[in-house]
Amino acid sequence: MESYVESLLAALAGIPSGEMVVFLISMLPVLELRGGLLASSWLEIDMWRAVAVCTAGCFFPVPFILLTIRQVLRMMRQFWMTQGIAGRLERRAMEKSSRIGTYEFWGLMIFVGIPLPGTGAWTGALVASLLGIRTWKAMTAILAGVLISAIMMTGVAYGLPELLGL
Repeated sequence: MESYVESLLAALAGIPSGEMVVFLISMLPVLELRGGLLASSWLEIDMWRAVAVCTAGCFFPVPFILLTIRQVLRMMRQFWMTQGIAGRLERRAMEKSSRIGTYEFWGLMIFVGIPLPGTGAWTGALVASLLGIRTWKAMTAILAGVLISAIMMTGVAYGLPELLGL
């Protein structure tokens, strides 16, 4: 992940605001908040500002995903060039849904909150949409999960001593 973040930092070097760079990185699938906080620490952005900006960037696409992903996947299945991608996305999301479906809110929150590859706000929103979890319930669980992930990743990116004020 570090090499992806470094490449993105180099590509986004022309953007004058470090906060805007980490906001954009935090919006990207796969990197999300984890990548944004790593970039923030490398850019020496104040820890609390970084948490706020990365959390906002990570959560920003969630409502759009929840409200549109089913229609997007339906459209993708209509074209031979994108059928495979749509099928793969649905299969991978449904494989992860067994962990979420039983507990809905709590399962979704924990799934998003654990900062591992393949988990996060994008995947959580996709799974929630495919499982038919109500939008507000899903958004609340995903936001709570993003905040949990932010706590853990801040410790990793900025170091526990700074997090504890030592």
